[in-house]
Amino acid sequence: MAMAFKMATTGMWVADECKNSFMEMKWKKVHRYIVFKIDEKSKLVTVDKVGAAGEGYSDLTASLPDDDCRYAVFDFDFVTVDNCRKSKIFFIAWAPSASKIRAKMLYATSKDGLRRVLDGIHYEVQATDPTEMGFDIIQDRAK
Repeated sequence: MAMAFKMATTGMWVADECKNSFMEMKWKKVHRYIVFKIDEKSKLVTVDKVGAAGEGYSDLTASLPDDDCRYAVFDFDFVTVDNCRKSKIFFIAWAPSASKIRAKMLYATSKDGLRRVLDGIHYEVQATDPTEMGFDIIQDRAK
């Protein structure tokens, strides 16, 4: 581990690959989304999956487990009513009902630390089932 960012409240660390992947998504548009997970043994937040620039929101939702928590960031590109191309980055806190209570607590308490490391997030969505993070919700929040 070359460098990590400590999250004081939970004793968790954010791996440098998380910030590096996020910067590639934000500035170079290399990734459409990034899914993060917590490894309890190493006390480290790591990159679980990276979506290529050509992938879409449905690919992100399909990559989230049904029975475990995750964090995700999604780069949403859209065109405004003035015909301007814009991009907004969404942070998604995924905590499905079927996940363990310990995981839900760990992800809830570590969320703010990860968000501080990932500078440039516009909106946050918290979801316990897919309907709470539907594409229509993302579109409405971006406007």
